[in-house]
Amino acid sequence: MNKKEKGFSGSIGFVLAAAGSAVGVGNIWRFPYLCAKDGGGLFLLIYLILVLTFGFVLLTTDVAIGRKTKKNALNAYAALHPKWKFLGYLTFLVPTLIMTYYSVIGGWILKYIAAYLVSDGTAAAQDGYFTSFITSSVSPIVFMLVFLAFTAWVVYQGVEKGIEKFSRIIMPGLLLLIIIIAVFSLTLSHTDADGTTRTGLQGLLVYIKPDFHGLTAKRFLEVLLDAMSQLFFSLSVSMGIMITYGSYVKDDVNLSSSMNQIELFDTGVAFLSGLMIIPAVFVFLGTDGMASGPSLTFLSLPKVFFAMGGIGRFVGLAFFFMLAFAALTSCVSVMETLVANCMELFHKSRKSMCAVIGIYSLVTAVLICLGYNILYFELPLPGGTTAQLLDLMDYISNSFLMPFISLLTSILIGWIVGPKWITDEVTKNGEHFSRARLYSFMIRYVVPIIMLVLFLMSTGLLNLFSI
Repeated sequence: MNKKEKGFSGSIGFVLAAAGSAVGVGNIWRFPYLCAKDGGGLFLLIYLILVLTFGFVLLTTDVAIGRKTKKNALNAYAALHPKWKFLGYLTFLVPTLIMTYYSVIGGWILKYIAAYLVSDGTAAAQDGYFTSFITSSVSPIVFMLVFLAFTAWVVYQGVEKGIEKFSRIIMPGLLLLIIIIAVFSLTLSHTDADGTTRTGLQGLLVYIKPDFHGLTAKRFLEVLLDAMSQLFFSLSVSMGIMITYGSYVKDDVNLSSSMNQIELFDTGVAFLSGLMIIPAVFVFLGTDGMASGPSLTFLSLPKVFFAMGGIGRFVGLAFFFMLAFAALTSCVSVMETLVANCMELFHKSRKSMCAVIGIYSLVTAVLICLGYNILYFELPLPGGTTAQLLDLMDYISNSFLMPFISLLTSILIGWIVGPKWITDEVTKNGEHFSRARLYSFMIRYVVPIIMLVLFLMSTGLLNLFSI
């Protein structure tokens, strides 16, 4: 099945769809809290350097493999080298696992949209609101079903009529909404009961000014690995998504230019998300609120919106709408990868495979929802944290499989197939690839080492911080 059913209409459609995949809850939820935790400007500086080096290598590799082979991830690696076919199946496991819980998170976001639609958001700002919701037996499943149904509908429409058309509408609107809320955050000010006044501009300095105070080698390594993992997950690499999207890209599209645009869009949205969230949290909750970690979106931000007064309801509603759009574009790309791979594997129609993947996603997502009540358990992970069902799926897919797949891919491209295989594809129409030498060096020497370190750390085999 070498002939693709349909592809993106052009470079703009591809860039917006790929950016839609990359721009998800990772940018709007994960990036701000990591940045706040890791010293603001220091994290930003390291992250930007990684985008221009490490990130572009993995992104270029995936997209070029897809366009060159015109196959989805399941068979693309076999086309590169028959003995490496197993890597395609490993890659297929990542979206298979992610799909079990992404629609569950999407359902959580819809719950908050509903809360701001029917009330002023007072309830959402209460301490036990989020926990009470996710541990209930019915409500999370209902909201998950709504989110999953919309995701399946977009994927069912296909590449050009569904994914590309949806991305052309949503992504510009998402960017505009982020900019509006980011500018609004900078105008905020709040005075505590003790008379302490904090402003959005002070929060901006906290966000963008590097904090080198007390920086040690150990601390720097922690920030580096946080930034690396954020970049890794943000760009949707090593999970077959960009290989699948690459297989839809027409041969006359300038890949080098498209990669630059995707990098710029993804990093820009991440930066603006931090600009939108960190100053606002700082104004109303101070540095304590910024230290709330992964719970910042669902626990801290509703408190911020509540503290804004009457306008907070509308800001909260706009924020969670935007977050829902970002989650939807990413969830669509995950489901599309599964559908496209199964179409190629079983030679069935998109309609049939959408039905099969939809049922799989529904059953597994229900199990994930029940993981907070009926199926609740606690499992210790190598990093010292404890996990229940959703955390376990996330750990296996993101912390274990993705670094391992990137490690193997860099060995395959860097030392067996050769970097020229990729660079020739990028420049097949005579385009200039300014970072060709950097790509070759990174894929052979830097990426394997970094991925090996991440993989060993995720498995608990290497504890760098004790050195």
